Amino acid sequence: MNSFNDVFEEVLKYCYRLTGSDVPNDKRISESGYRMWIQVLKPYKMENNVAYLLAKSDFVKQQTMTAYGDVLNKAFEEVMGFPIKVDIMVSGDDEPEEKKEIRIEDTELSDEADVYTFDNFIRGSSNSLAYAFCNAVAEKYDDKNAEQIDPDKVFNPLIIYGDSGLGKTHLMKAIEYKVSKNHPELKIIYTTGEAFINELVKALEFKDTVNFHEKYRNADLLLIDDIQIIAGKERMQDEFFHTFNELYNARKQIVLTSDILPSKMTKLQDRISTRLSLGVQADVQAPDFETRMAIINRKAELLQLKLSDNVVRLIAEKLKTNIRQLEGTVKKIKALTVYTNESPSISMAQRVIKEIIISNQPSEITVDRIISEVANAFDVTADDIRSNHRHSKISIARKITIYILKEVKGMTYTQIGDALNKNHSTMTIHYRDVSNLLKSNKEMKDTVDDIIKNLKEK
Repeated sequence: MNSFNDVFEEVLKYCYRLTGSDVPNDKRISESGYRMWIQVLKPYKMENNVAYLLAKSDFVKQQTMTAYGDVLNKAFEEVMGFPIKVDIMVSGDDEPEEKKEIRIEDTELSDEADVYTFDNFIRGSSNSLAYAFCNAVAEKYDDKNAEQIDPDKVFNPLIIYGDSGLGKTHLMKAIEYKVSKNHPELKIIYTTGEAFINELVKALEFKDTVNFHEKYRNADLLLIDDIQIIAGKERMQDEFFHTFNELYNARKQIVLTSDILPSKMTKLQDRISTRLSLGVQADVQAPDFETRMAIINRKAELLQLKLSDNVVRLIAEKLKTNIRQLEGTVKKIKALTVYTNESPSISMAQRVIKEIIISNQPSEITVDRIISEVANAFDVTADDIRSNHRHSKISIARKITIYILKEVKGMTYTQIGDALNKNHSTMTIHYRDVSNLLKSNKEMKDTVDDIIKNLKEK
């Protein structure tokens, strides 16, 4: 695997994030533009702080450089940590011979670096129980035919919960990898809560729920990451409830991850919470210092990167709560050593750590982000909130938006009225209504607290 490919993958992820609805309009790019002009590019080489990409025609090159040249330059700088100039070259269908001579063969990584397995999962006191449960689920399929497997004997459903970036997805993917490798005949589905929702929305839009049901309700092993996202979305919860029942009654294994204990999801239907309590729940916590050092050393080994003990200790001391940040730091140091010919050093590590910390700071809380978060929580649209519709659900969402704009953004009533195209004289009334409501309605207070928490953490 060419390491420049890894860099370009991160660049694509950065660009795709700019298509999100929470990105300010002046920085946002359209999803169609991303797919038509950016995603079609191919990585070629990097020399002297210039990233060379390949386009299929002069037209694609010109359109991409004109519309997205600055975006690509910024994306490479964000990934690499220093200024990069992007140059797009035109290629034919066949790879040029000269390209083959400048492949960075000596920076190839082990395939294991990109595969989530139980072998490359670093265990510690913070995750040992979750690891044991997940491994047991995967091992119960060994030396058995599908008809012989009894999920009731091993943790069904299994729920792993904990903060983001602590290894929940790694454990899920490790189950998928091991079972699919040993039992390719089984129908294994790994997805995320967001993907599950998006698939259902599409199925409803095209009146094609039959295929959606066929896919999920006939799985032998269903793994859903970040299931908490369905909380508060009634139609999605109904669908998940019936899917869960079909699989559970058919004695099929279900594995879920969540950022909090399911019983603490205030907007999760009681019937779903009850079903989830039928199995086993295990948490993952932030790794201790020794585990963090082991994670850094293992990632460096997979990337064929030699780090001194001092560099490893520095990273472990500065980044304490997120495994992804640890691994991302090691990957960025590897990229720097390849493209600058520098050896890993304390100063390099400090620079990368600073960039990692800054890049993981919550995004600016804009008016659009607040409206989007409230709209998602109340299952309405941003346009609904800005509209004059008086439907009760839209009306309360609009009032909650006003409250949060005042509490979180500190906006004046005049500014709030202008942002929502409303008469500012009514903003005071709506704010007071919500303030009083939250004192007497615990469920609504929990919902508002969740919205504010999401805004501050993203």
